[in-house]
Amino acid sequence: MNGRIFFWSLTSALAGFLFGFDTVVISGAEKTIQTLWSLSPGVHGIAMASALYGTVVGSLMGGWPADRFGRKATLLCIGVLYFVGAVGSALATNVATFIVARVIGGLGIGTSTVVAPMYISEIAPPRQRGRLAGMFQFNIVFGILIAFVSNALLAGIGENAWRWMLGVAAFPSLLYTAFCFGLPESPRWLLTKKSDREAALQVLGRIEPDASNADIAAEADAIAAASSEQASSGYFWTQRLRKPILLAILIAFFNQLSGINAILYFAPRIFELAGLATKAALLQSIGIGITNLLFTFVGLWLIDQLGRRTLLYIGSFGYIASLGLTAWAFFTEHFSIVPVCVFAFIAAHAIGQGAVIWVFISEIFPNRHRAEGQTLGSFTHWVFAALLTTFFPKMVAVCPPGYIFSFFAGMMVLQLIWVKTLVPETKGVPLEQIQQQLGIS
Repeated sequence: MNGRIFFWSLTSALAGFLFGFDTVVISGAEKTIQTLWSLSPGVHGIAMASALYGTVVGSLMGGWPADRFGRKATLLCIGVLYFVGAVGSALATNVATFIVARVIGGLGIGTSTVVAPMYISEIAPPRQRGRLAGMFQFNIVFGILIAFVSNALLAGIGENAWRWMLGVAAFPSLLYTAFCFGLPESPRWLLTKKSDREAALQVLGRIEPDASNADIAAEADAIAAASSEQASSGYFWTQRLRKPILLAILIAFFNQLSGINAILYFAPRIFELAGLATKAALLQSIGIGITNLLFTFVGLWLIDQLGRRTLLYIGSFGYIASLGLTAWAFFTEHFSIVPVCVFAFIAAHAIGQGAVIWVFISEIFPNRHRAEGQTLGSFTHWVFAALLTTFFPKMVAVCPPGYIFSFFAGMMVLQLIWVKTLVPETKGVPLEQIQQQLGIS
């Protein structure tokens, strides 16, 4: 693998580390915040989901700066948003200030889910695109693990421990922003949005240093030709793009209706419902992070071998089994199996949806509409994530956990049917050819 491409992909994917850390670090502080500011369940849910409201806006708007100012400039701005959000939430003196700071951080998260996978997919060779774009997901789960570990280490330092839990994200935010200055611009953006062929050829030459000038010029011509066909075929919301639009919406919908964000955000509380003490619940949460990381490695190793569709199959069966058993455990009070079932659920997510979602969305749209398509998928994902996180505390308060996990399991049965009937395979296919497979060109 070209070392330059790996480093550029890793740098872009570090936005995923901040995404994972920022979204999950709140799990160690949520009960303290509720007590500190005497929050009702409704306000508590809003405060916990406030970052997700920012992600909804960031995912909806993130495609515009990526197309207008470039992928690199937008990735830089993401680091600034993360830094401001971390410092602001750590220094918040009331729930309103806290919500505003979390929303700012959420803007960075939402934008990162649009731009980072898109950037990596546009610079990666087809045979390595799954692993490289999947590094974004790896960094998400690595950030989740570090957040759980950080929370456990900081939990006993005093009454302001929650401020340190939230504020430490400022340091990796600065590091990520500095690394972004070394990124080149996406050659596909240079060709299709800026019409700067010379700069695009230079970047393509750095991506494939062993290729001849004629081969690089031919690749640039193919990218430009595909984009020229797209330019003459109308706007984004057209019948022509119905297949990738539907695929992006449904993969994001099913990702959240598995219950993944609810389990990650409220892991300590779920373990406490199963009878674990507070400290044990926090340590079990670290187990979730480790499981997520290990099985994400497995997913990234398999994604370019077995393919995206096969991993979604594996993940669907794993979801159904683990969620169904968790529901059974709560119904029958066999609480001892709940941690194991939750770990199995996390493993199924890491191999399936977790490894696939951001890669798949970044692949299925043509060059000219990739930012809009990534925006649609990310926006759908974060709308359902925000709704689920907002209402989960109320759901737990009024509904036995067994029914909640049964609902999630039922949704995963629907996902399995969707994968069987509608999902195509994109493994190893050049981006410009995928649009032909989907009947776009």
